[in-house]
Amino acid sequence: MSETVTGSAAEPAAEPDFRIATAADVPALVELVESAYRGEASRAGWTSEADLLGGRRTDAEAVAEAVGHAEGLVLLAERDGELLACCQLERRGDRAYFGMFSVRPGLQGGGIGRVVLARAERLAGEEWGVGAMEMSVIEQRPELIAWYERRGFHRTGEFSPFPYGNERFGVPRRPDLRFERLVKELNAA
Repeated sequence: MSETVTGSAAEPAAEPDFRIATAADVPALVELVESAYRGEASRAGWTSEADLLGGRRTDAEAVAEAVGHAEGLVLLAERDGELLACCQLERRGDRAYFGMFSVRPGLQGGGIGRVVLARAERLAGEEWGVGAMEMSVIEQRPELIAWYERRGFHRTGEFSPFPYGNERFGVPRRPDLRFERLVKELNAA
């Protein structure tokens, strides 16, 4: 069942339409995520991981799992039926996990990412009532971590290893990759 996430009348007309992904969206989501992070197409944006990792960023199985997760959803941002951006939210007790955040490379830097992140924060805080949002970011992406810090996330100093040897997460191009956990407190209603 498709669910629409509506905005308020006070929001600017340029804001995209938001909806919850369904199984039918999986192929388009895989393409979007891949284009935002891997391969030559990703180099058109600033979120590319192509210098750190080769191979695939995700696959249809992983995206379908996120779309169908009982305690989560994948939020889509569209305009005129075109998929612009997405993110995954997963309820984890009193927190929400934020992941699979992807913006079309040609649109990166234009503000759509801020809009999607803000919508995800409102959904998690106001609709789910969680007190914080957390994510894992590759430590070797200082510009990306700085972007999240400007939006209120803080570094925790908690690290987890990159899953070397599991090509489902990509093929590392260097031996020192690891993830850092970032957290943002939300004003839950």
